[in-house]
Parts: sequence; structure tokens; C-alpha cells
Amino acid sequence: MKVHSLADLKTVKKAIEEQAARAAAAAAQHALEQKQLAARRNLFQAAVGRVQRLPQSSLANLKPAPPQPIPKQRQLDEAAALQEALSDEVDVSSLLETDEQLSFRRTGVGPDVTQKLRRGKWAIQRQIDLHGLRSDEARESLTAFIREAHRQGIRCVRVVTGKGLGSPGKAPVLKDKVHRWLVQKAEVVAFVQAQPAHGGAGALVVLLQPVRAAL
Repeated sequence: MKVHSLADLKTVKKAIEEQAARAAAAAAQHALEQKQLAARRNLFQAAVGRVQRLPQSSLANLKPAPPQPIPKQRQLDEAAALQEALSDEVDVSSLLETDEQLSFRRTGVGPDVTQKLRRGKWAIQRQIDLHGLRSDEARESLTAFIREAHRQGIRCVRVVTGKGLGSPGKAPVLKDKVHRWLVQKAEVVAFVQAQPAHGGAGALVVLLQPVRAAL
């Protein structure tokens, strides 16, 4: 716009001032809108909280699988079982009470223990039937049974041997071997021949050591 007079100068000045005022108003409006937008965002985040990306089923899991736990206790038990060589040649005749109710008690154990076993002072909690097994099978089964029962805190078990009527000469071969094996087991405190209702001459009632509490 060409200025030819003082009036023209005033007109130009007024136009410049109006333009500046509009620009300032627009800037203030923009700043207000930005402030309101930021406030809405903060309000939304405060309401929603932290977010986590959802797993995508199409993505491959590249993390290696954790190693399987090592059954250390089982390995120790198996190693101990391999080291347990129960002999069939142990002479137990001096350890057994050869009355009509055959019994055994470890050194230091009073005769009242076997008496209480006969009377059923300890309830039978578990049992194993070795009748009909070969000697090696019976020995392994009895060893595992006694070890596991003791580990679980079982105190009284029954071992069925059979009366040996089916053996050559009707001799109680397995029954005699079970006597030898039991006296070699440190977990065994005592045993007696079972009452007729619990198998009589074909079974033994065995008392196991209590599990010692860990210090």
C-alpha cells in the first residue's frame, strides 16, 4: 500500500497492529489447545496405568528351554541300593529267638519291643508280598521296600514270604533268606512271626527305625 499522507500512515500502522493482534491470538489459542491435549493424555495414562505389549502367536520363542532338574536324591538312593549287597550266607541262628513265634531284635533293644510287636502295639502301615518271586527279585524288592518305607517315616510293615510248601522238600527257602536280609538292614529294629490272622508262619511283622529329625 502506497503512503501519500499522514492518514495513509495511520491506516498502515493500524493494519499492522491488527495483524499482530490476530497472530498473537492465534498463537495463544494454539498453546491453549496443546495444553488441553497434554492434560487429556496425562489423564488417560493415569487412568489406564502401565501397558504391556501382548505376545504375538506368530513370533517364534527363541529362548532356550530350561534344563531338567537333576534328581539328586534319587541318584543317591540308587547308588546306595547298588552298594547294598545283602548276603545269603549270614548266620542268623544266634540272633533269632527260636520259639514258636520266631523273632529278632537288634542289640540294645529290650524284649518288650518284640512282645509289643506280637500284641499289635504298632499297627501295620505297609506290606510287601515276596511269595513266588525268585531270590534276586525278592532281595531287590525287599531292599527297595524297606528303604522307601523308612524314608516316609513308616514304623511297622508286614513282609509276606509264604510258608515254603511249594519249594523242593517243602523247605522255607525264601523265608530263611528274608531273615538273613532283614537282620542286615540298618533300618530294621526288630521283627516277629506274624499272628495267624496276619499270615502266621508265612509272614513277618517288622519294626523300622524312626526317622531322625533334621537339625
